Parts: sequence; C-alpha cells; structure tokens
Amino acid sequence: MNTVRKSLSVLLFGLLLGIGSSAALADASLLNVSYDVARDVYKDFNPLFQKYWQAKTGEAVEIKQSHAGSTKQVRAVADGLEADVVTMNQVNDIEFLVDKGLVAKDWGAKFANHASPYTSTMVFIVRQGNPKNLKDWADLAAPGVQIIIPHPKNTGNGRNTYLSAWAWALRQPGGNDQTAQEFVGKLLKNAPLFATGGRDATTTFMQRRMGDVLITFESEAEMIAKEFGKGEFSVVYPSLTMQTEFPVALVDKVVDKKGTRKEATAYLEYLWSKEGQENAAQNYLRPRDPELLKKYAASFPAVKTFTVDEVFGGATKAFATHFKDGGTFDQVYVAK
Repeated sequence: MNTVRKSLSVLLFGLLLGIGSSAALADASLLNVSYDVARDVYKDFNPLFQKYWQAKTGEAVEIKQSHAGSTKQVRAVADGLEADVVTMNQVNDIEFLVDKGLVAKDWGAKFANHASPYTSTMVFIVRQGNPKNLKDWADLAAPGVQIIIPHPKNTGNGRNTYLSAWAWALRQPGGNDQTAQEFVGKLLKNAPLFATGGRDATTTFMQRRMGDVLITFESEAEMIAKEFGKGEFSVVYPSLTMQTEFPVALVDKVVDKKGTRKEATAYLEYLWSKEGQENAAQNYLRPRDPELLKKYAASFPAVKTFTVDEVFGGATKAFATHFKDGGTFDQVYVAK
C-alpha cells in the first residue's frame, strides 16, 4: 500500500511539475474566440504574431483558438468563456457583447476599417461540371435544387447568405420587400437541413454528398480544394453578392482582469501588418492593403457586391428586422 501511495505521489508531483513548466514557457496567454471557418486563418496567423512579438518585446505568448458558429461563440463569451479577443463575421455579434458590458461601445473605432482587417464575398460551390447549371440566385430557388447553408439564426455565414439572396431579389425589376421575402422563402424550402456552422456545411456537402450547391465564403473554396481536390467542385460567382466583413474586438472585461490588454491589442493590430495581410490573402480573404490586393488579383475575380449598410441600413438594423425572434426569417421559415 505504501508503495502504491508513493507511486501516486510521484506521479501527481510529475503532473504538477509538467503543468508548471508548460505555463512557464509563456509570459502571457491569449484566447481568440472566432467563427467556424476561420480555423486555418488563425492557425497560420498565430505563429507569425508570436515570432513578431517575441522579437519586439522578448515576451513569449501562448495563443489558443476556439471555433464554432459565430452566435454560439459570442453567447459562450457572454456566459463566461474568457476570450481576450473575438474575431467574428458579423457586426451584430460584437454588438451583442457590447450590450453585455464585455466590449467597449467604441470598439469599431479602435482599429482601421471599422475594425475589419479583410473582406470576402458569398459564392456558390457546385459539383464539378455544375450538372444543374446553377448560375445565379434564381436558379437556387428552382424546384428540385437542394442548397446547403448554416443556420441563418445562429451563424454569420447563414445570415450573409440570407441577406445576399434578399438583396438580389430586392434589386430585380419590380423588386420590393414583399417579393424579396417570397423569394427567400422559396430558397429556404430547398434547404434539406441547416448546418451548425460553415465548416459543418462544407462537411455535409463534400463528405456526406448532400445537396447540389453549398453557399459559403469565397475563402472556404480554397480549404475545400486543399482537402478534397479542385476537381471535385466549381466556384460560381452570382450576379450580386454581399461584401462580408470580419470585425474584431478586445473583450475589455477579460483583458483587464487578466492583464493582457497590451498583448491582445498588438495581436489584433498585427492583422493589418504586411505579414497579417499577406496571411489573409494566402487564405483567400481579400486584404485591405491595396498593394497586396493587386498582387493577388488572380485569386479575387471582380464581382458586383453590396454592403449591409447600403441595402439594410447596417448590420444592427438587419439583425433586428430579419433574425430576432419574430423577424422575417421566423416568418419565412414557419411558412416553409
């Protein structure tokens, strides 16, 4: 018995020593809570920042990532997940944390470009050869077509798809809110299910082989190509699509509690550096840096886009109208 106790004591001491040694390797630790399909972006970005920060300050920074549907993520932060920074794909998700007293009201003024370091667009991913000849939003609402999207109530990806389809319908001859609502209703009827997030939607389309078209961020196409091969699908740019932004913010309450404001601020600022913008472009996100956007022009075809401000009066207003309980999404989906 004494031998067993002694062995357990040695094991416990070793575990504690290991934890202590691991913690000692980093001078600071940051948690980046992000949306579902940003895994690769930050997996590549984090080592760049760590190298830069250690060279500049001599300080080693541990960086952890958390990814899921954007609304699910900000709710987790509101419920106590101690994110130092949030890097999202919808302004209203950041505003949700403002309302909870976790993020400063002027968060959008703390970084350039209203705190969005890069942009993207919504595109169609179709089976190789585009067997159903899907070219624009009207084709996706036709009978017999199955669309794969994440849930518009819970994900930025799903909301951007919904708003893109609405804006397209609104801008057709004779288009108005009534015709747009009717069109989006038809579109949603072609969704056999709603995925939990962007990456889940990709898995559903590519691995489970469900659906005729996946609607997702332009940047997701390259991830699909890396994993499944370019011969498995084609990318279709619709006649009008949303310019999507990716707002970032400090979680003020957390960084002040942990004493990581300096590191967290530098982490987000570095997204606008040459290295950060190059990383965005290499992950098929459209950089804000005009020189790099020109350098990678072949990766970013010209496409007609709109902003949420231009069509919907801003992300906050769009969310209130379409995605809050009782909004147009609920009305359309009940009709489904």
